[in-house]
Amino acid sequence: MQQATFCFLVRKNHVLLAMKKRGFGVGLWNGVGGKVAEGETVKSAAHREASEEIGIKIVQAKKAALLHFYFPEDPKKKDWNQDVHVFLVTKWMGEPQETEEMRPQWFGVSKIPFEAMWSDDPHWLPKVLAGKRIIGWFSFNDDNKVLDYKVKNVGKGAKISS
Repeated sequence: MQQATFCFLVRKNHVLLAMKKRGFGVGLWNGVGGKVAEGETVKSAAHREASEEIGIKIVQAKKAALLHFYFPEDPKKKDWNQDVHVFLVTKWMGEPQETEEMRPQWFGVSKIPFEAMWSDDPHWLPKVLAGKRIIGWFSFNDDNKVLDYKVKNVGKGAKISS
């Protein structure tokens, strides 16, 4: 299964989301991230994607979630199945910049635009932003809406893995 990353920059009661301007998820707010390249670690992919997509260098990040995404109803979307490693970034160098791919914007944690995000996000992102560590499983229909899901808390000190 394809491995991917999401990074969410956080400061005080705000989270940085980025509007996807092209490709997979275009027109939706999301974290920054993408696919883990051949021979690359998940952590190095997170650092590379944050640099490419919003021009920052991650200094401190903590793994907060592992999300398993499945698209069982559409055989053409079989390649969309992925394990996404989610990081909360609390220290970075540089200011987030708009790129050809992403337009970053800060949102208050209580004002996250879930109506303009992937339909799974309300089920797990608030938990992660509240400091919970989770593992989630999500199945999507043909319209990329959540069909079924399960979210499980992971105890402190326990490894976040499937």
